[in-house]
Amino acid sequence: MVRYIAGNKGEGKTKKLIDMANKDIKTTDGHLVFIDDDRRHIFDLHYNIRFVDTGKKFLANYREFIGYILGILSMDSDIKIIYVDGLTNILRTLENDCLVKLTAKLQALSEKHHVDFYICVNWQTDLMPEELKPLLT
Repeated sequence: MVRYIAGNKGEGKTKKLIDMANKDIKTTDGHLVFIDDDRRHIFDLHYNIRFVDTGKKFLANYREFIGYILGILSMDSDIKIIYVDGLTNILRTLENDCLVKLTAKLQALSEKHHVDFYICVNWQTDLMPEELKPLLT
């Protein structure tokens, strides 16, 4: 499953994602990973949630991001949920067609590895590609 949290900067997307992760750690039978573009929120997360800081090293495109995710999944087969905060900050370019392609790849990974993805993007919900609007949470 792939789900998006979309909205403008300052609308509480990150807080919502952190709250979801902290709630899910109590009920999920497996490991949780939180990917962020900086370390600001590391102490807001439950200590059992693995925090991954992309270190301001922007990935060039969605293909590099998929490789990044595959690397994380290859190190731990017990991952059940991956949260991504600030996808639009992590990727150097992210256009509508790339987000659709990324979503298709993530959906395939979700099915193959039995992992769910929750992703924050700094986009207005009405500007999301039509085929992705059902994935908004």
